Amino acid sequence: MDKRWRDVGVLAAALFAVNVVARLIIHFGFDGDDTAADRVSLGMFVVIGLILAAVAFAWGRRRPLGAWAADVAAAVLVAMLLTVLVGPLLVGNNPFSGGAGTFFAQIWLYLAATIAGTLIGYLLLTALGRDHRSQTLKRYAEVKTAKPRRVVRR
Repeated sequence: MDKRWRDVGVLAAALFAVNVVARLIIHFGFDGDDTAADRVSLGMFVVIGLILAAVAFAWGRRRPLGAWAADVAAAVLVAMLLTVLVGPLLVGNNPFSGGAGTFFAQIWLYLAATIAGTLIGYLLLTALGRDHRSQTLKRYAEVKTAKPRRVVRR
C-alpha cells in the first residue's frame, strides 16, 4: 500500500514539475509574447499527455483497470490543483488574475490533456492485447486447452 501512494505522489509531482518548467520558460523567455506562451503551454499539455499515456501503458500491463485508474485520477487531481492554485504563485502571479474564465479554462484544458493521454495509452495497450484483462484471459484459455479431454465411460 505504501508503494502505491508513493507512485501516485511521484506521478503528481512529475506532472506538476512539467507545469513549473513551462511557467518558468514562459516567464523568463517569452514574457509578454502571447503567441510563444501559447505554444509553450500547448507543448506542456502534450508532454503531460505523453507522460500519462506511458503511465497507463505501464500500469495497465500489471494491474486491473479499476486499480490503476483510481491512482491516475488521484495523481491528476492533486497535480491539477497544484498547477492551477500554486503554479501561478511561483512566477509571481495571482491564480485568479485572469478572471474566472481563464481559471476554469486552465482546469478544462488540463483535464482534457490528461484524459486524452490516459485514453491513448490504454487504448494502445488494449489494441496490442497486452493489458491485464487480455493477459488473464489468454492464460485462462491456455490452461483450459492444455488439459486433456476426459473420457467418459458408459
